[in-house]
Amino acid sequence: MATFKAIVINKTDSGQSVALTDFDDADLMEGNVVLRPEWSTVNYKDGLAVTGKSPVVRRFPMIAGVDGAGTVESSSHPAWKPGDKVILNGWGCGETHLGLYAQKARVKGDWLIALPPRFSAREAMAIGTAGYTAMLAVMALERAGITPGRGPVIVTGAAGGVGSTAVALLAKLGYQVTASTGRPEEAGYLTGLGASEIIARSELTGPGRPLAKERWAAGIDTVGSTTLANLLSVIRYGGAVAACGLAGGIDLPATVAPFILRGVSLLGIESVHAPLPARKEAWGRLENDIDIQKLALMTEEIGLGDVIEAGKKIVEGGVRGRLVVKIG
Repeated sequence: MATFKAIVINKTDSGQSVALTDFDDADLMEGNVVLRPEWSTVNYKDGLAVTGKSPVVRRFPMIAGVDGAGTVESSSHPAWKPGDKVILNGWGCGETHLGLYAQKARVKGDWLIALPPRFSAREAMAIGTAGYTAMLAVMALERAGITPGRGPVIVTGAAGGVGSTAVALLAKLGYQVTASTGRPEEAGYLTGLGASEIIARSELTGPGRPLAKERWAAGIDTVGSTTLANLLSVIRYGGAVAACGLAGGIDLPATVAPFILRGVSLLGIESVHAPLPARKEAWGRLENDIDIQKLALMTEEIGLGDVIEAGKKIVEGGVRGRLVVKIG
């Protein structure tokens, strides 16, 4: 029996256990492509999975890891052949399908896209689901008519993975960006990514009014709950908020006032099951719109054995920017 190293989550009487251990490749799930993941990353959802703080994992045992970049080892899918460099984001990996914190994976070829020529596998995972989600959010704002000329935009949870990438993307595209964060010590980091203003997270927390003074033309929200509710109340007439996170909670204690009195749009961003055309468009835009130097500024490298501790840190808000995982 052949085995490989993987971060494996098992169900226990008290909840779940997680460990870097050997996994039998005979137990891999169905798929028409076998690949060798070389790099992965740590997203907020990965943190929820390895800590068990949210019921992300739907089957056991589960190999964690929603993202991967690597090389096709074998394929019966017409689009892929051995040696192809590919990336995978989401599609239930690490939730319902064995994930990518592993030295081997079997997946569906329809889930893969070619590694964009501009990026190394490491750089693609420095972007990962967080960066790809940020790009989807920027594209949604553009479709809603939010141009740089409409006024300043705000990013909440700005020091996190989605937030950091969103700040860098928006700044490169010419937007005036306000970064909202609960970590004032990261002001210099966020300014380096392109933010022109830093505000405290507390400005958008707590009970809010149905409408408040108009401040921003648009926003990208990674927090949810009262932060999103307060943000909606201060968006300018005809503006929009792209919502893509729930770090602050799944509830939304808001009113309809911003929608019916100011024409504000709430744009939902879903990246896990986004169709291939949207994925390809987002990754094509990332090739042009991400600043590689800023991407490097927001990225830290860890090994597969460091993933469990990193997962704990990210759900506690202790991770800045992006963590890339060298599978090895």
